[in-house]
Amino acid sequence: MTPKQIERIQIKITKIRKELAADKKRWGGFYDDSRGLRYLPPELYLRIQDYSGALRYFNWFHKNFPDDSGYPVFLFEWAITLFKKGKIKEAKAKTIQTDRANSWIIPAFLQVENSRPPTKMFSNWQTAEVAEEMGYSKHDAELADFAEWLSDFVSSAEFTGLRGDLLQKT
Repeated sequence: MTPKQIERIQIKITKIRKELAADKKRWGGFYDDSRGLRYLPPELYLRIQDYSGALRYFNWFHKNFPDDSGYPVFLFEWAITLFKKGKIKEAKAKTIQTDRANSWIIPAFLQVENSRPPTKMFSNWQTAEVAEEMGYSKHDAELADFAEWLSDFVSSAEFTGLRGDLLQKT
């Protein structure tokens, strides 16, 4: 990616953040964001490999939208960011959360057959199509280390146990 392309993406991020700030001001300290702008910056941060910026954004998101569970690809981007920043314990938790939100995301990324039973569907975000349209795969050179870690983690007894515990609670 050229410096000019990176700059254009940074401008997009800034524009989105300004629009979100204006939305909050317009609604008297609350966000409406019916357009879903709050979900766009992580993909942009990951595209330019600005994991520190992405982590700051996720912290801001968590503070400003504490009841928003996010959508599955957003959660997956969060897991990538946490891993890239060395926050492995948090990355594991976000991976479990991603899998619970959409059990097709991780197999689609790793390009393996989804042999696990799907989670109960409560929304249209929990479909295989969401995973198929996701813009990430284990073949992305920048995500090779994450793909290796993720593959090891999802085949571990820890993941299986945590996932099983969550499925029993639903």
